[in-house]
Amino acid sequence: MTQSPKITIIGAGGFVFPFRLIGDILSFPALRSARLCLMDVRPDKLGPVADAARKLVAHHGFDAQVEETTDRRAALDGADFVIITFQVGGVEAYRDDVLIPRRYGIDQTVGDTVGPGGVFRFLRSVPAYEAIAADAHEVCPDAVFINYANPMAMATAFLNAKGLKTVGLCHSVQGTTRMLARTLGVPYEEVNYLSAGINHQAWILRFRHGTEDLYPRLRQVMNEKHVVGRAAGELAGDDGDHSGAAQAASTYEGGNEQVRTTIMNAFGYFETESSHHASEYLPYFRKNAEMIREYIPERWDYYEICVNHDDQGDIDTQLDKLKEDLAPSVEYGASIVNSVVTGVPSVVYGNVPNVGVISNLPSDACVEVPCLVDENGVQPTAIGELPLQLAALNRTNVNVQTLAVRAALTGDREHVHHAVAVDPLTAALLTLEQARAMTDELLAAHAERLPENLRP
Repeated sequence: MTQSPKITIIGAGGFVFPFRLIGDILSFPALRSARLCLMDVRPDKLGPVADAARKLVAHHGFDAQVEETTDRRAALDGADFVIITFQVGGVEAYRDDVLIPRRYGIDQTVGDTVGPGGVFRFLRSVPAYEAIAADAHEVCPDAVFINYANPMAMATAFLNAKGLKTVGLCHSVQGTTRMLARTLGVPYEEVNYLSAGINHQAWILRFRHGTEDLYPRLRQVMNEKHVVGRAAGELAGDDGDHSGAAQAASTYEGGNEQVRTTIMNAFGYFETESSHHASEYLPYFRKNAEMIREYIPERWDYYEICVNHDDQGDIDTQLDKLKEDLAPSVEYGASIVNSVVTGVPSVVYGNVPNVGVISNLPSDACVEVPCLVDENGVQPTAIGELPLQLAALNRTNVNVQTLAVRAALTGDREHVHHAVAVDPLTAALLTLEQARAMTDELLAAHAERLPENLRP
């Protein structure tokens, strides 16, 4: 591949992440002469990111070209890599994802992965994904697609179903394994681990330091900190989400892990997404306000964070840091581009179609596993069977994801109702009649953004 690849970012004016990704790309010497094409439908959001990118390129004296456009097809034309980072509807649409379910008693701390929030964040993005796929097949049919948009599993599964070679990326595995190494006082670069499952609900299957299995000590330490501490009311913490990647450093500090410790005690393995997130995906932790306070002593509300975020302040802060120290973050996107361009292999944790990967999850699932990356692209590792209890937990979330994707592919609006109704938290709290009423209200609120055949 050319040493001056065209790297297109769709949604480059988005919250927090795109500019940091540009810094990651430029941290690899082989990518410093790339064409960076930044696309967003909101020029007011795109301009500051493009300006900061040009300042960063100029500061370090690189040859990279920074282009900005609101024309999707032009941005895709001739692209070697396409990185998707957008959220259709922005904070305005996100408000409905969160506040409508809360009126029915479904309190989502984020609401972007499964549940009513995840289903509708996906469905209102489908027209944009359809348009991207139609253009891409004509103007960049061989491009590598990298998806950072939530809900990760649904979006990545849909893009692959539309014939785009897509890997979905998150920072859950990197963040969690770093947190666990810090918690045990083990140098991270000396840890050997294996993780597999689905996005935001993958499992640390192996965690070793040399010949030592770290799990016995991990269980002891986490229970001392997060079971006894929960009963004593001693803990507080902070969590995050990969749609706001600047929070990644504080996402996995291990200060508020009652939920994940409880899951580990019950099912044997540690989950890769934060306790705030994890509490949304299962029926055990958010049945009422008292239970939420017990398991999550300090509330972390991603909608409120988005509403109050200072975009320009964040870009300026990141620009200053990257001028001083142009080092890559924990994100995998730029390393994938570098490995495909240079042939230098790397290993990433990617979300990919479950084709011969995890044998006891459905074949139409999108799974998160280690992948080898080189000039041949992203190559998933065959895991075989997950421990049965972990696969069982994953299936409860896969059910939601595959039903929502099927609704988008077929235009069957009843599958939207099915997807929300089988969500574990929704099913634990609502009757079928209540779930249908909530889904109808969400369909009406998002009607203008939905695919035409799913509009009420």
